[in-house]
Amino acid sequence: MEYRNLGKSGLIVSRLSLGCMSFGRPDAGRHEWTVDEEESRIIIRQALEAGINFLDTANEYSAGDSERIVGRAMADFAHRDEIVLATKAYAPWRGAPNTGGLSRKALFQAIDDSLQRLGTDYVDVFQIHRWDYNVPIEETMEALHDIVKAGKARYIGASSMYAWQFAKAQYTAERNGWTQFISMQPQVNLVYREEEREMIPLCIDQGVGVLPWSPLARGMLTRDWNEKTARSETDMFSTYLYRATTDNDRQIVEAVAEVANERGLPRAQIAMAWLLGKPGITAPIIGATKPSHLTDAIAAVQLTLSTEEVARLESPYMPHQVVGLAGPMLIGGKLTLKAAAE
Repeated sequence: MEYRNLGKSGLIVSRLSLGCMSFGRPDAGRHEWTVDEEESRIIIRQALEAGINFLDTANEYSAGDSERIVGRAMADFAHRDEIVLATKAYAPWRGAPNTGGLSRKALFQAIDDSLQRLGTDYVDVFQIHRWDYNVPIEETMEALHDIVKAGKARYIGASSMYAWQFAKAQYTAERNGWTQFISMQPQVNLVYREEEREMIPLCIDQGVGVLPWSPLARGMLTRDWNEKTARSETDMFSTYLYRATTDNDRQIVEAVAEVANERGLPRAQIAMAWLLGKPGITAPIIGATKPSHLTDAIAAVQLTLSTEEVARLESPYMPHQVVGLAGPMLIGGKLTLKAAAE
């Protein structure tokens, strides 16, 4: 396994991050395709034994069960000081005011609840899962700073938002002497590259680590276009992300298949190697539900594509509508979804 500093911080992370959204109970949370604790522990142990030291979860995954599973596995399989543990907050945990979002009250409650579920005194990276349009960024950044100073988190990070929002948050923290973000989690893969326009160049310029989510487009890049899986049949968020670009996405999926066939390698390795080779990428977040998913991702770390292969993979791409920046939030006491175009 290879390792890099996360942004300009001194925190050292593996070239891959194990995404833990896949772990939990199918009847809890919003994802019917999650795997139970027994299967989750097999994958977590496999990742740790392969040298992956970076585990990424969130308070909303499987209604908190993901954090519980990760915490128990971490206690059984690893030394806490060797693990980089990240979690996130933002999504409402109940349909009532103050039970979600990025207010000071909600963030302090969220970190305390996550630490209890994880069975640890601190997380290494505490991340905001989306931008909160209802809370001044000054309130959010000061609360995150105070959480760090309280010893509940070592660093802070952010996830999908507009580049201007991320720049505003960083400027607000710098201006007030507060803790700044060391990482950003945007959606980046061969069928969705819009973050290459502004967010990734911003992160490179400012020394912020980039942790792409959905590096394989929720499995789309790993299989034939018409092949169905349990996840593809039940993942409504995937439909939201990609339903408007199917014609173009299919061309890219077919290009991945061609390069993989010529190489005699699984498509997942080709798509992951492409991402790992892009400027600014620190550690893609791998969402594994089978040991083979992790095996392919680990193999991709040592795989280098030729300039010609990269051009073939990228050439079909056409601009996509910006998606994935919306998130659930409480407005007027009711759970709603803020449009990404706003």
